[in-house]
Amino acid sequence: MNRLFVVKKPMFISSNQYLTDIKKRYGVKKAGFSGTLDPFAKGCLIVAFGKYTKLFRYLKKTPKTYRTTIFLGAYSETLDIEGISKIENIPPFSIDRIVKVLDSFRGKISQIPPKYSAKKLNGKRAYELARKGENVEIKEIIVEIFDIKLTNYSHPFLSFEVVVSEGTYIRSLGRDIADRLGVFGSLTYLERISEGSFYFDNEKALDPIEYLDLEKNIYLLDKKDIYLGKKLSVNGFKNRKKGRYIVEFDNYFSIVEIDKDVKYLLNRVEKC
Repeated sequence: MNRLFVVKKPMFISSNQYLTDIKKRYGVKKAGFSGTLDPFAKGCLIVAFGKYTKLFRYLKKTPKTYRTTIFLGAYSETLDIEGISKIENIPPFSIDRIVKVLDSFRGKISQIPPKYSAKKLNGKRAYELARKGENVEIKEIIVEIFDIKLTNYSHPFLSFEVVVSEGTYIRSLGRDIADRLGVFGSLTYLERISEGSFYFDNEKALDPIEYLDLEKNIYLLDKKDIYLGKKLSVNGFKNRKKGRYIVEFDNYFSIVEIDKDVKYLLNRVEKC
């Protein structure tokens, strides 16, 4: 079964564990998800069955929108509620100061991903090294904050909504916001609201064609050539410019790459 849809992952379960539950519920064997959510986080998780699991790399998944809460004064090695080891009593901040600090993060910023993250270092996940007590040095990355706004401040809990580029670590953002206020900070709540046009809608099946970050192209010759996976000529396409394209035919679609010749990236996928 081919299917693309969005589930709402609950808190305190890993994305992998929740995918196992989904596979059992739908009675499928081949399934995958895009964009791991931390166990303590909840929200939008893109899931695919069958051949649609090969589409993740081509989907439009940015910008991403999150809602989160920082526990100001709380120290955590993991930067979230699961690792809080120290809490300091701190005086409240003015709303003006909080808003100014949040606004200061708009635009392109550098951030250091959490030590306890799935980021790979020399072939191993950072959290695997951190849990072994090994020294974890992660380089700064450049991300973009498209929008950020305060949603609630009930000291010491600061809640905000943020729209970010792919690859942004919200736990790191929470740490940096608290640091700019001069205190420790750890997330107590994190929810992913959307990824690009993907949002939770009762697990409704989605048409993958509408969500692919690829331009459509037309093959002008015999469509059976694509159906049978035959070698294709660049001259057979309406658009012959270098790039990756979706080509639709009958109840199927393919993804091809045009360069000096034509390469199938994914062929003969049945439409939903």
